[in-house]
Amino acid sequence: MVKFFDFFLKIKKDKVAFIAFIVLFWLYFFILFADFFAICPDNYSNRTLAYQPPNNIYILDKNNKLKLPYTYNYIKTFNKDNLSIEYKQDRSQKYRLKLFAHGYKYKLFNLFETDIHLLGAEKGCELHLLGCDINGFDVYSRLFFGGQVSLTIGFLALLISFPIGAIYGGISGYLGGAVDKILMRIAEAIMSVPSFYLLIILASILPSEMTSKQRFALIVSILAFIGWAGFSRVIRGMVLSIKNQEYVKAIETIGASKKRVILKHILPQTSSYIIIAITLSVPSYILAESGLSFLGLGIQLPDASWGNMLKEAQEFSNIIYRPWLLTPGILIFIAVLSFNVLGDKIRDILDPKTLK
Repeated sequence: MVKFFDFFLKIKKDKVAFIAFIVLFWLYFFILFADFFAICPDNYSNRTLAYQPPNNIYILDKNNKLKLPYTYNYIKTFNKDNLSIEYKQDRSQKYRLKLFAHGYKYKLFNLFETDIHLLGAEKGCELHLLGCDINGFDVYSRLFFGGQVSLTIGFLALLISFPIGAIYGGISGYLGGAVDKILMRIAEAIMSVPSFYLLIILASILPSEMTSKQRFALIVSILAFIGWAGFSRVIRGMVLSIKNQEYVKAIETIGASKKRVILKHILPQTSSYIIIAITLSVPSYILAESGLSFLGLGIQLPDASWGNMLKEAQEFSNIIYRPWLLTPGILIFIAVLSFNVLGDKIRDILDPKTLK
């Protein structure tokens, strides 16, 4: 087993993989302290600011002299010529930006209450760094709260599917014979279940009083019980080759139980593959959550996820005139790409052919 420090040094030597590691570190750091980085609470909504563009930040005055960062509020007007709502900056009042500003109150790790945020503005300023959506939600703040769902909900499925798949495949491969045939036929039957259509059915029959986060967590949990089947087949193939090695035969000779042989001596030999599979499976769950929320089957408003935030960007007019609504899609792309790059590097490191 590669020591953690040596493992990290090997990742650091690969500049692309190390950048991916740093990107993921900061993404999870931001969502961990979402309330500190956010400007508005997760349930903030002001429909009078629907589709308000991002605030412009200025650091120079009229004479091109350097000033502390400041911004202006927007005034909403109705254009009678093209029957559209327009936003214009109200330059009659400047609002200075503040670091470690006071804002809404929140509990940090449920330990103590505070109202300190990384960024804020003077009282009276409607600060929306990435504008608002059609419901008046602050896009910038909801990126942090939405990331808490999109970047973590996949781990719930992994915690369910991988232990089941590893133990199931280990038992099947080690016992062999009729037991192996029966277990693999069951796994193949489960793999044949069309998960997408099952998901649609589950989304329609779940109790309406459940919150969207509870609904989606339950859906992912159920799908995880189906997703372990394919993983178990790979583990079974690895166990078939491992169980014939000399050290396994020696352990069996001294009277070790089958349970001990499987759990203590065979499955740990598959740990490298399991780590690789986990790393490469996380992006698929991120995309699954985003896609389902985009289709309206996952996280529902007013709760935030990157998928349902991106839903508004499906309209061509929003892509052209409100590009800030594409920000969640950019973050999904960055997160998935980083996981894939890091997972590919971990696979190279843990590949026995490359270990020294």
